[in-house]
Amino acid sequence: MESRSIPKPEKRSKLRNILGREYYTARRRILWFANAGSFAKPDPKTRLEHPIFKHRSTILRPLRDVEMYLQHNKRTNLRLAIERIDGTVIRPGETLSVWRLVGRPTASRGFLEGLVLHNGRIEKGIGGGLCQLGNLLYWIALHSQLTVAERYRHGFDVFPDINRTIPFACGATLAYNYIDLQLRNDTSKSYQVRLWMDDEYLRGELFSDVPAEYEYEIFETDHQMKLQPWGGYTRHNRIWRRKTSLIDGMTDEELVTENHAIMMYEPLLTA
Repeated sequence: MESRSIPKPEKRSKLRNILGREYYTARRRILWFANAGSFAKPDPKTRLEHPIFKHRSTILRPLRDVEMYLQHNKRTNLRLAIERIDGTVIRPGETLSVWRLVGRPTASRGFLEGLVLHNGRIEKGIGGGLCQLGNLLYWIALHSQLTVAERYRHGFDVFPDINRTIPFACGATLAYNYIDLQLRNDTSKSYQVRLWMDDEYLRGELFSDVPAEYEYEIFETDHQMKLQPWGGYTRHNRIWRRKTSLIDGMTDEELVTENHAIMMYEPLLTA
């Protein structure tokens, strides 16, 4: 990976942030309307039977300087979101859009105040915590033939690695509605997403109407932390995917993405 400098983040006015957000939100709604027939929908009558991949992530994660009630509120926000996505069938040519299914997370719809990240700062916001859902769906998609049509990486590395089980920056950030995660089905198969929670985990599993043809391994290379000229540290890596055919054992590797994030903690401090 080539050496890369990341500029110090700019501070924008509150008014500019509000106007920009509403502009991009309205533009995304127009695109949804214009392409309404191409988006996947929940289909409770369909139960595809061939498992492709499943994953789970811990719901309540004690974090430094973060009040635990925000973590408990996140459970409510996740429950409301997955109720709108669970059972969605992605047929050939269709796209799953997280925000088109979930809708705007508002207090009137039951969403609670949760943890949100804004320019690397920990803040509180209605519907906070839904990035955990984006992270889980993105990780599942990487282990399938679905195409990640839209995904935004986290621009900040806010918390040190604690019990990390997957490579750094293998998630997908979400912010209604223009920072979306979209998964497109470019195959001749159908896929179905199932989501649920228990006391400890958010769980998801992907099914298909035909047996899996490949198994996947996601790994990172070129991991590094760099001191930038403006005094902050940044973190970088490359994410790769190794695909192995379950029919003839042939393998193939592809670069999935490069990640570059501003670190919000001192990398040389011990836990």
